[in-house]
Amino acid sequence: MTTSSTHAPPELLARYGGAVPRYTSYPTAPSWRPLAPSETEAVLARAQRDEGPLSLYAHLPFCKKLCFYCGCNMMVTRSSSLVDSYLAAIEQEIATLGARFGHREVVQLHWGGGTPTFLEAAQLAHLHAAFARAFRIAPDAEQSIEIHPPVTTFEQLEVLRSCGFNRVSMGVQDFDARVQLAVNRIQPFTQTQALIDRARQLGFKSVNVDLMYGLPHQSVESFGVTLDRIGELRPDRIALFGYAHLPQLKPHQKLIPADALPVPSRRLAIFESAVERLFALGYRHIGLDHFALPSDDLPIAQEAGTLRRDFMGYTTCAESELLAFGASAISDLGGAYLQNAKEVKGYIDAISAGRGAVDRGALLSRDDLQRRAIIQALFCQRELDTQRLGGKLGVRFDDAFTPELARLATLAQDGLVELAPGRIRVTALGQVFLRNIAAVFDAYLRAPEGGRTAMSKAI
Repeated sequence: MTTSSTHAPPELLARYGGAVPRYTSYPTAPSWRPLAPSETEAVLARAQRDEGPLSLYAHLPFCKKLCFYCGCNMMVTRSSSLVDSYLAAIEQEIATLGARFGHREVVQLHWGGGTPTFLEAAQLAHLHAAFARAFRIAPDAEQSIEIHPPVTTFEQLEVLRSCGFNRVSMGVQDFDARVQLAVNRIQPFTQTQALIDRARQLGFKSVNVDLMYGLPHQSVESFGVTLDRIGELRPDRIALFGYAHLPQLKPHQKLIPADALPVPSRRLAIFESAVERLFALGYRHIGLDHFALPSDDLPIAQEAGTLRRDFMGYTTCAESELLAFGASAISDLGGAYLQNAKEVKGYIDAISAGRGAVDRGALLSRDDLQRRAIIQALFCQRELDTQRLGGKLGVRFDDAFTPELARLATLAQDGLVELAPGRIRVTALGQVFLRNIAAVFDAYLRAPEGGRTAMSKAI
């Protein structure tokens, strides 16, 4: 079966709609292990000798209220002393790592959370100044931040723009009042519109909006109204995430009425209808759940082969290594993943004691690096020249990945990929199931332990 459509027949949803990793990393986090301080130091020392560009990420976990669907590492707090202690710790981490990596040019800076605009305008400026002192931020660096419209002021936007931020990402999820009430996230359209208008007036280069399907009380018709409003806002990028209902891991999700969640067939219909609507609005499907206007940097980077997928989603800085700060933050450098302590207090204590906050991660083997390169190419370029990639990896692709090519043949019969001598191409339908295609090359999924902890459904 071949197809140029993103429409998934029911039998394909049954076959491929189960739990599968998101592949923001490979190996994925469930396969990581605790790291000894000596292992972390060896990674940092190796990366310190590198002269290549850096991307920086800061995790700011605080929120003013709890959104019931949230799967992020976040904390609702009113304790100003805790926030001050956290900011002191992250600034200490910035200074420490800046002393080692400040010689490398920073091409990207991103702040996520939580809600970074939980911080006051002066705190935002102070934190950015800490980065600017410790690192050599390129004049044209992409500097982006996640914001929550109900807690973000025009003053904060003005301060962020004066600091050099040029991209802003806003969570919307859904404008339907009934859905918002069910997930405890009240966000009027006019409030979001005013903030986007102000961001554009201030000269922010790009506005990103996050949407979510699979939430309680959603229907094709109700989500269609939200997409009509999105068409009015005309964001440069859209992330269309599927809600992952995992109350066993996120107990607050029990506050969502499970019987109000759309059944799988309706969830799929909402997604497919949304994709068709985004196409009609002129957005390009970058891959998986990301869409962008043709003028945005993402499709331009995809054409140029400089697109990358990591913990921040799709980015335009394929050649940079990632250095991360804050609780739970993950660095990707020196052939390894390094994750800081997840709990805020544990992170603060580790930094205050001067021992560094990294407590787990993965040291990538040659096989890991090869498979990661394949998965990256599938997600970002949607096509593999196996002879060229094999040469780059130092292997004969067909010989090294014979079992994987055999498994891909089944996916080809289902219309997810097209196979030709020396080439693997993801179809339009395959873009929806990119995680399933990538899973073919995941050696850890076939290990006895399976590595399937805390995975969300493909659709």
